Amino acid sequence: MKQMSLHGRTVLITGATDGMGHRLAELAAEAGATVLLHGRDAAKLGKTEGRVRAKASGGGVRTYRADLSDLEEVRALGEELNAREPHLDVLVNNAVVGGGADTSRREVSAQGHELRFAVNTLAPALLTRLLEPLLSAAAAARVVNVASMGQAPFDLDDLMFERGYEGVEAYCRSKLALIAHTFSAAARLRERGTTVNAIHPAHLMDTSIVRESGFAPAVGVDHGAEPTLRLVADPALEAVTGRYFDRFDDAEAHSQAYDTEARERLEERLADLLGGHGF
Repeated sequence: MKQMSLHGRTVLITGATDGMGHRLAELAAEAGATVLLHGRDAAKLGKTEGRVRAKASGGGVRTYRADLSDLEEVRALGEELNAREPHLDVLVNNAVVGGGADTSRREVSAQGHELRFAVNTLAPALLTRLLEPLLSAAAAARVVNVASMGQAPFDLDDLMFERGYEGVEAYCRSKLALIAHTFSAAARLRERGTTVNAIHPAHLMDTSIVRESGFAPAVGVDHGAEPTLRLVADPALEAVTGRYFDRFDDAEAHSQAYDTEARERLEERLADLLGGHGF
C-alpha cells in the first residue's frame, strides 16, 4: 500500500487498546496524525499511549476513557471531546463486542439493551452525532465505521434480539444495522462535507474477539489495518461517501442495507433509543 500522509490531521480511534484498533493507531501516528486513543481500561490506555507515541511522526497522542456499552459514558465522551478538541478530521468507530465465548448467553448494556447492538450500533451512531460539531469544523472530515462481512438481517420488531437469541447472529445483525445507519448518516452529513463509509477490514484477524468467539485466526491485524487506513487517509477517497468496502474494494453489503423503508424505520428506532442521550 502506498505511503499516505496524515500530517496536520486529528484522528480518533475507538477501541484502540487492542487488535486492529491498536495497529491502526500506530499506522496513523507513523503517517503524522495527532491520534486520539479511546479505550475503556485506563491501564491499557496508558500502555497503548506509550507504544503509539513511540511511532509518532510529528503529531500528538491523547487518550480518552469510556465504556461504550453505557450510553451515558458515550455522551460524556462526546462532551469531553467537544470541550478539549478544536476539530476532528477522522472518527473511526472501531470498538466492538464479538459473538462471545458462550453464544447462547444474551447480555445487556447499562441501559438494558442487547449488548452487541448497544456497542456495535448504538454507540457509534450516538458518538458520531455528538461529534458532528468537531467534524464540521474540519475540512473534508471522514467517519469510518468498522463493519463486517458477517451480516444478518436485523429484525425491526425485535432489535434487542429477545427471541431465539444467538451471539454470533446478534453480532452479524448489529454490523448490518451499522452499515444501514452508515448510508443514512452519509446522506445527512454530505452537505456538511463529512463523508461516512463502512468497511469489512479483514476476515478472522488475530484478535482476542475472534479467539474468544471460538474461531481460528486466519490473518494478522495488519491485514485489516491497512485497508482501514486507506479509508482514513487516501486523498482519492475524499469525496467518496455512503459506501461499503470489503477491504480495498467498493462492495455490496446485504440487501437490507439498501432498503429505504428499513433504513428509515431503523433511524426512527435509533432516535427513540438514543434521544435522551443527545442523538
